[in-house]
Amino acid sequence: MATVRTGARLHIGFQNLSLARERLYGGIGVALREPCVVVEADPADEIDADPPVRSATTRAVSVLGVPGARVRIREALPRHVGLGSGTQHTLATLAAIADAYDLHAPVREHAPALGRGGRSGVGVGTFETGGFVVDAGHPTELFTTAPPDTGEWTVPPVVARHAIPEHWRFVLVIPAGITGEHGEREDQQMRSVVERADPAISDELAVVLTHQLLPAVAEGNTERFGRAIDAVGRLNGAWYADEQGGVYRPPAGELVERLRNGSAIAGVGQSSWGPVVYGLTDADHVEAARTAATDALAAIDGDGEVLVSEPRNHGARHD
Repeated sequence: MATVRTGARLHIGFQNLSLARERLYGGIGVALREPCVVVEADPADEIDADPPVRSATTRAVSVLGVPGARVRIREALPRHVGLGSGTQHTLATLAAIADAYDLHAPVREHAPALGRGGRSGVGVGTFETGGFVVDAGHPTELFTTAPPDTGEWTVPPVVARHAIPEHWRFVLVIPAGITGEHGEREDQQMRSVVERADPAISDELAVVLTHQLLPAVAEGNTERFGRAIDAVGRLNGAWYADEQGGVYRPPAGELVERLRNGSAIAGVGQSSWGPVVYGLTDADHVEAARTAATDALAAIDGDGEVLVSEPRNHGARHD
């Protein structure tokens, strides 16, 4: 039996969504230890997979050219909430099946055929190496009004990767009963956003990334990194406002505002399309940050879950 373990990822935002600039997308994100994905695989003559990874198993078996696999998912991420469940489940499944057959299968090479990595390379990058990841995006001339067929792209290369300070912590608020955009509707909304995106926002984001975010993570400066992720989130939200009902997708906006008032939290953002909201803190302020997040969730009369995760500075584990 082969086992692969990886963690969630936070998608802080994109560098550019305007067709007026040379590179499109360019994801920015971080890898987390928790919540995590654990996938087990054995060789088999047919496909026998748990429902959350059945489609991924079918694709992986085809890509790898093996007869089948028995795949069990022992731990799973909540789906479509902004934690990267689709990519992490899919890549862990591919890697586990490849390990079960003792095959070399680089996830970056195979991700497009599995339908992953088409816009952001953050999910693939964090699966490979963990840490803080920035990808290069795609040449803007490759943008089409209809999404390319599965496999008709390459995963954007990583242009910056830093280890995240081990004493940093990420507080997650996961509202219950709400999912972010995904699938065909996400494709439609992203195309709509891109086609009318203000290029001036990209110019502001370039300054935030190079003058604030990258220096802060390289220096391990919690406060500056927190302010920078806050700025990236707000600027990305200006692009998404018409599609998601505000700078942050409700109820994320109210959660963000309440968490910003907490002295234990350095910066706040919405991961991807949400509804997950995250805040940056450190090991000395975990309990105060957890309390602030729990109180914020209660204040909006919402059900849900509050988690605190360490950063993950390594790629997926193979056993």
